[in-house]
Amino acid sequence: MTNHLAAALGLDDAARHDRRFATLEDGRDYTFGAVDDVSSRFATALIALGVKPGDRVAVQVEKSIEALMLYLGTIRAGAVFLPLNTAYTPTEVAFFVEDAEPALLVCDPSRAEALAPVAAKTGARLETMGVWAADGADHGSLFAHVPQTAAPVTAPRGPDDLAAILYTSGTTGRSKGAMLSHDNLASNARVLVETWRFTADDRLIHALPIYHTHGLFVASNVTLAAGGELIWMAKFAPAPVIAAMGGATALMGVPTFYTRLLAEEGLTPEVCRSMRLFVAGSAPLLAETHRQWQARTGHAILERYGMTEASMITSNPYGGERRAGTVGFPLAGVSLKVTDPESGADLAQGEIGMIRVKGPNVFRGYWKLPEKTAEELSTDGWFITGDLGLIDDRGYVQIVGRGKDLIISGGFNVYPKEVESEIDRLPGVVESAVIGVPHPDFGEGVVAVVVPEDGAAREAEAIIAPLSDRLAKFKQPKRVIFADTLPRNTMGKVQKKALRETHAALFTD
Repeated sequence: MTNHLAAALGLDDAARHDRRFATLEDGRDYTFGAVDDVSSRFATALIALGVKPGDRVAVQVEKSIEALMLYLGTIRAGAVFLPLNTAYTPTEVAFFVEDAEPALLVCDPSRAEALAPVAAKTGARLETMGVWAADGADHGSLFAHVPQTAAPVTAPRGPDDLAAILYTSGTTGRSKGAMLSHDNLASNARVLVETWRFTADDRLIHALPIYHTHGLFVASNVTLAAGGELIWMAKFAPAPVIAAMGGATALMGVPTFYTRLLAEEGLTPEVCRSMRLFVAGSAPLLAETHRQWQARTGHAILERYGMTEASMITSNPYGGERRAGTVGFPLAGVSLKVTDPESGADLAQGEIGMIRVKGPNVFRGYWKLPEKTAEELSTDGWFITGDLGLIDDRGYVQIVGRGKDLIISGGFNVYPKEVESEIDRLPGVVESAVIGVPHPDFGEGVVAVVVPEDGAAREAEAIIAPLSDRLAKFKQPKRVIFADTLPRNTMGKVQKKALRETHAALFTD
């Protein structure tokens, strides 16, 4: 038996060893041969530290090429990679470690003191890992266990063996560990290489974090599978990204990347002359951002839809129309349907309902939560995503919002995305978030939180009046609140739970 994911990513492909895999900010070039060598050395270190196939390796470290090699080394050792957001507090990390019971916890040296009690409580071995090339930085204890040389290490793992556990954000309750198999990740990488036409000639600007599906499994895995190259950036900043575009072919980012790049005078069609693909995901892309980007650069952003439990699910077409406000079509091998949220019955085209998906990308269930798994993942493989959406008259999928964000006002269903789309079209509006909060008469009252443009008037009537002939009365906001920004998580998703909590007493005080 081979190591299914390692084989799919070409980690043992000697034919490409001399080719460049990554250009680093510190001036280093990283070849595919280095990827093979260093990831094997990390695998050797993990095995020496007692990590066995199937063991979890929890990692909360800053982004670096060595951190990516630790992920690949974990896969090669047959273990299960558990990336943790660098913004998580020790209390949050304690929950994940106690739940996942990793054999090894790797953290940044600055976090070691706070996390030592967490590791001790669970029996996990604690090692530290800094950024190797940072001048004067504490490189951490893990590097001391990584040998200078090592024979290739690739533990046998099959398609159904676990490769990673990623915890959901937990915005509506306890975070759940989504179990992702070798084939979940391998199949998704393969189909995205085909869908987005990645080849060995591509140079992808990688400015995403690597504790999340988008940066770790999409950007990195797709580039490895295609044999392409990464332009590696520790974090996103508009000026370096624009500077890199002249020698790049692709960029993957969250909507915030694109809005910040649009604010730069240096973004021109000439700068984008070698670029062939701009991908957006992890949060909804405003239609206005889509239009502005095309006008400024001559390129249409390709928006896709994915989630922790299923990696990428749909994509706008590479060669066809990329429709603003949609996430395109199901990927090859993936099935998608829209169903009644209560009965589960299939709905007709154009009707809004719960999105369910099925395919080789769909996870194996939630770690140690069999009842929750049974609720959301049917025995025949259909996963209830929790997202509300529709399939339009041309087959494009539109995401309307999360099921938990559905507003029921006076017995009528209000889909926030529909209201937000109308508000976002109004002059003087940057963006909006529509929420439902307790209302003494209607059960829930529709509230719009609006971010105005600089200098625009902050008058509720300027928002409400234009909606009177566009939306039914029950959909119209009963209150408009103006804000300088909307609360977001690290991947750019608006945190509506936080907004609902902030404004919970709006109609009841």
